[in-house]
Amino acid sequence: MTESDPEYASGRDRVDRAARADQADRAARAEQADRASRSPRGSRPTVRLKPGDVLGLGLLGPRTRKLRAVLSSLGISIGIATVIMVVGIPASSQRALTEQLSALGTNLLTAQATVDQQTQTLPPVPASAPAMVARIPPVQRVSALGNTQAEVRRSQAIPAQESSGVIALAAQGYELPAVIGADLAAGRYLTPSDEAFPTVVLGSVAATWLGITTLPPGQPAPQIWIGSQAFTVVGVLAASPLAPEVQQAVVVGWDAARHYLAFDGHPTQIYARVQESQIDAVQSVLAATVYPQNPGQIVVSQPSAALAAKRLTETALSGLFLGLAGVALLVGAVGVANTMIVSVLERRREIGLRRALGATRRQIRGQFLTESVLLCLLGGLAGAAVGTLGTAGYAMSRDWPAVIPVASVLGGVGAALVVGVLAGVHPAVRASRLPPTEALATV
Repeated sequence: MTESDPEYASGRDRVDRAARADQADRAARAEQADRASRSPRGSRPTVRLKPGDVLGLGLLGPRTRKLRAVLSSLGISIGIATVIMVVGIPASSQRALTEQLSALGTNLLTAQATVDQQTQTLPPVPASAPAMVARIPPVQRVSALGNTQAEVRRSQAIPAQESSGVIALAAQGYELPAVIGADLAAGRYLTPSDEAFPTVVLGSVAATWLGITTLPPGQPAPQIWIGSQAFTVVGVLAASPLAPEVQQAVVVGWDAARHYLAFDGHPTQIYARVQESQIDAVQSVLAATVYPQNPGQIVVSQPSAALAAKRLTETALSGLFLGLAGVALLVGAVGVANTMIVSVLERRREIGLRRALGATRRQIRGQFLTESVLLCLLGGLAGAAVGTLGTAGYAMSRDWPAVIPVASVLGGVGAALVVGVLAGVHPAVRASRLPPTEALATV
């Protein structure tokens, strides 16, 4: 049979007519579906989706494209984790500082003599100044130190010009540890019987520099050299954050300092424990009480306030990290939006089929918006978990109480939801406006 035979031509015509009829039928069905999708809501029955159905449709994309979902949520997770850690770590630090100050006491005042700018010498504060301070009614305890200007060496064999940088401070009275809030790490503190003998107590930092951090019982007490005199170490103080000058020095009895180190007997630092309700009142008269001749050469401070301010400066970068967290959230939002747009392009046939089967534009928008919110919500929950664990781990490594602000966790998850909505609006609207005929014709 050839192409010129009538029978062959008739069969070909039948095939062509059948193909054209099938194509016309498909076009008619697509046009009917398109008209039905644009028709008023009241002219055709609308199937309402239950919340569980919407959730299932929203999870369709993440379930079928797991790696893409994880990578899309990663930026959100990093941003939320950073927010929680930036808020939680300073809160843990602040709690630790509050507990430390509560243990040390916030009612300590310090009066320190300053160098005269003209004579470049310290003012001759009278030795009776501590006793005068103790007469102020709200003052509970007083202790004084004097700078002997004598440097400390670990051994006599060490040349004087190669000293450790530790200096000797003369202590008046025996209440210094209680006043500055320092415990003993080893040995004991000076007693009245040590007043006239060459004995010392090391500050915590000075003990480390000199290599004498413990005093084993039953062994001879170690000795250090101050000037040309050997002094026996009878104790080591624990850390005293409210008096860092004591941590870096050795403490000698007042009389021993005058006898062995040519100390002039003028105190340079006076510590006073005061009733907390009267701190301001005592602070206003302390300088004049210590050195009435020229109160301007006496600086009165509250070490606990300085310690709190120092800790505040250590957390001054929190604002910068919060900004970085915001950038991470923005990058995560862009990633989620990009993923949703690609998802719309890949699922055009699915969108067209659902529209042809009666899905409304609102349902299409809800499906893709739900998917975007779920992606960000999963990232937010993962970031909240990572941020909480990171804050707790860092706090434990610094021996701080772990503080996880609930507001930051809830705020982080809420921010993830907002980002999900904002990132999914455009892709969802774009998917809902896709014509069924165009979507079904996509190969």
